[in-house]
Amino acid sequence: MQQYRLARLQLAAILSIASYASSATAAETVVVKYRGPVSLAPFACEWTESSLVKRLCYDSKEKYVIVSLQGTYYHYCEVPASTVSAWQSAKSLGSYFNANIKGRYDCRVNRVPAY
Repeated sequence: MQQYRLARLQLAAILSIASYASSATAAETVVVKYRGPVSLAPFACEWTESSLVKRLCYDSKEKYVIVSLQGTYYHYCEVPASTVSAWQSAKSLGSYFNANIKGRYDCRVNRVPAY
């Protein structure tokens, strides 16, 4: 009986450690050009069918966008939620990016989140 109880405790400990390890590493990290590695844990991300905009990630709390343009991740700072919403629903994500995002929301002049 004692061995059975010990085995159950050991199994519970192993499962607990495995669960913690998987949750701690579950967040994807991407390398953002001009910034370096960024965890996508706080972001809402979506893959797209666009030929230019492959993935669009937004952290509404920080107003911070990370976008994959043909496989390279870039970041944009202080982007309003309304702008991201319009971008997500645009007929052409690439055209919207070129007309409304590119050249604006520059992280060299706008606040970059600390994470």
